[in-house]
Amino acid sequence: MQHFRFSLSALSMVVLGLGASVHAEALRKPQLDQLAAAWQAGKAPADFNAFLAQAARSNPALQASVAAYRAKKPLAGDDLVNIARLLGLYNRLQNQQAVIASIGTMVAIPTVRNVQVPPHESAPIIEFGKLVEKMAGDFGLAYRNVDNRIFEVSLKGKGTEEFGILTHADVVPAVLSEWVLDDGTRLDPFKMTRVGDFLYGRGTIDDKGSIAAVLYAMKAVKDSGLPIERSIRLMIETTEETGGDAMQYYRAKTQLPAYNIVLDSKYPAVVAEKGSGALKVLFPAETADGASTAITAMAGAASANAISQTATATLKGGDLAGVLAKLEAAKPAFRQKYEAQGGKFAIDIARGADSIELKVTGVSAHGSRPEEGVNPLPRLALFLEESGVPLVANQYLKAAKYIDALYGTGYLGEKMGLGYADDFMGPLTLSPNLVRMGNDGRLEVTVNVRMPRGRTPDELKAQVTSKVNAWASANNVKLDVVYDQGNWMARDPKGAWLSTLLDIYGDTTGLEAKPVPTAGSTTAKLMPNAINFGPAMPGKKYTAHNAKEYKEVPDLDADMQMFTEMLVRIGNLQQMQ
Repeated sequence: MQHFRFSLSALSMVVLGLGASVHAEALRKPQLDQLAAAWQAGKAPADFNAFLAQAARSNPALQASVAAYRAKKPLAGDDLVNIARLLGLYNRLQNQQAVIASIGTMVAIPTVRNVQVPPHESAPIIEFGKLVEKMAGDFGLAYRNVDNRIFEVSLKGKGTEEFGILTHADVVPAVLSEWVLDDGTRLDPFKMTRVGDFLYGRGTIDDKGSIAAVLYAMKAVKDSGLPIERSIRLMIETTEETGGDAMQYYRAKTQLPAYNIVLDSKYPAVVAEKGSGALKVLFPAETADGASTAITAMAGAASANAISQTATATLKGGDLAGVLAKLEAAKPAFRQKYEAQGGKFAIDIARGADSIELKVTGVSAHGSRPEEGVNPLPRLALFLEESGVPLVANQYLKAAKYIDALYGTGYLGEKMGLGYADDFMGPLTLSPNLVRMGNDGRLEVTVNVRMPRGRTPDELKAQVTSKVNAWASANNVKLDVVYDQGNWMARDPKGAWLSTLLDIYGDTTGLEAKPVPTAGSTTAKLMPNAINFGPAMPGKKYTAHNAKEYKEVPDLDADMQMFTEMLVRIGNLQQMQ
């Protein structure tokens, strides 16, 4: 899809009182980089007006746009683009450190869902709402708390129309032992740590970095005095990572904006999402006599929508010395075999007083992007199966056999024979990520499913459930299947608002700007006319849900710059479609 830009005609320039002045074309990355370099090399301008004066001196073609802004005349076309773009650059240069500090404050609030406490009664969620309320008050923005489900921040426009910005405050859990840098530095996932240009911490990219950046963008627009026709409603969700029930509650009580931009995926602009599913297989617990070796514990990711960095198992009973020898002997050939099939991993085996501890270390990734990781859980299951160690056929061994038989180290449904792909949205993925003993005494293995266009949720559920049950029947294994499958979303939001987002991205970054799909699943599905715009940059690993999640400072700079321009330009479009 091509993007476009309106240009002022000579007649409209006369109407604006700009006469025959030299007219600037829209600023692009090279000119923006030059202005940023001049800022960093000299004395920072005192305010936005001083920055505009500096910009006009370096590029005389900007003088007409700057004069119109200062005279509070209506701006349109490239004049509006340039003032909005300069405001974005100014916000980035002026407020970068403040935004980083705000992200640190947000990361320190552990907004992980506690299954024993409803999110709207959770102390961290309530604390986060109070933080947003204070920032909104300090910035002169309106705030509304919708029963601790959604935190709203609004900037009023001149007209009656409104558009929405959607982010989320909740984060996925973190496994503390996995937050260790290559040099041995241990990180606290709930304390932001800057190492060079990397901001480490749970939520830095998903989604607290976006919250801080867009709040400062709203502040910059308000402080600039630039008029906007449409009001801006920022909605901060509190349950996005666990199903979006807060947004469901909000939808029942509040009319949603007709058009919405979601800051929870990737650039340039996401117009299609796979459907996210959780396939749970539950194995009843079985006792072991202790005379034989049995798996007595197993752990993978802390949440189903994340591929963990490590997976562990505990073995007890029987001849542990003999078991240890067999495991060590099997390790080299196993690693050689499976590293040739898909990425390096490590196996550590430790002997305890009455147990053997197995740990497989892979590469963590977001559950929607298994291709970016090396999943340790299936490799652990396969190693237990192929090591030659005789193990008690309890729930853990049956779970390992289930993972081996139906998934292996693949994630495209190959072993089930169910793989398919959509030309735009990509392939079906099934990634076994989570294993844990439930409160009901059953062992749960959860596979994260990402379903593209081509099947309905009911069709896929029937096919997958049939495969699982057929395996269980053939192997005389008792199990229960609980499978929730969300639907895919594919939209074609033609018109000025999509073109504007692509224009902002392309001119700011110098990269190709076209609509894209994502394997991720966001609350965009619950919103009318929703497009995801950032924050992940193409060509880079998306570290959301990863061990050692981070946000890169140059990418944060781009967010601040583009979000600011977005608010001004979307806020002043004559028509969204």
